[in-house]
Amino acid sequence: MTETQLDDHLKASDVAAYLKRHPQFLSHYPELARHLTVPREQGAVASLASYQLHHLREKTAELERRLAELMSIAADNEKLMQRVHELNVTMLRANTPAIAARSVINRLDADFHIDHVRLVLFSNRLDLPPAHWLMVMDRGRAALPEFSDFLAHHEPITGRLAPERLKRLFGDEADDVQSAAIMPLGELGLLALGSANADHFQPGMGTLFLKMIAATVTAALMRAEDGA
Repeated sequence: MTETQLDDHLKASDVAAYLKRHPQFLSHYPELARHLTVPREQGAVASLASYQLHHLREKTAELERRLAELMSIAADNEKLMQRVHELNVTMLRANTPAIAARSVINRLDADFHIDHVRLVLFSNRLDLPPAHWLMVMDRGRAALPEFSDFLAHHEPITGRLAPERLKRLFGDEADDVQSAAIMPLGELGLLALGSANADHFQPGMGTLFLKMIAATVTAALMRAEDGA
């Protein structure tokens, strides 16, 4: 390298002197090493070439890790989509509200591995028989003041619920519910899923599949009601 000035005040020799005084410079700016040209004929710079190679290997390992993670997520989504499809088929076969409701509860329990399910209806117009998973609110939405904000936004919520919300939905089983997902069912009511695993339903998780399940259940119950 010549003594060519790099700008109005800085010379190449100044840069070289600075790097000698600060041998850890590249560890603070690792991306810079990828842009440096290494003269192959000089053995003295082999350490820099090794550094660049090490950095490249780390980048490659990170990309491989992210690719494996994406492939795992894709595989999980494919399995989940298959379960949603099977739920859709089951709902299409239901010809009464009672069969539709019981079928969705059984599917969620068996295929989605949900520990606790609650179907909450704002009226008894479907005339469903009593069941431990069924809650009928004679006063409609007004009977669930704990969920007024949720019902106003019509969007699923996931994560850990406040104790009063858990108690309202799951009663004596509330202590066993460590995470939950709640889906609105239009004017019919809501569907609540509870898990003993605190990480099963996480805040901020995607709600696409939950919306698909809610839409399927809502349509099936309304269709079965019309055909009953």
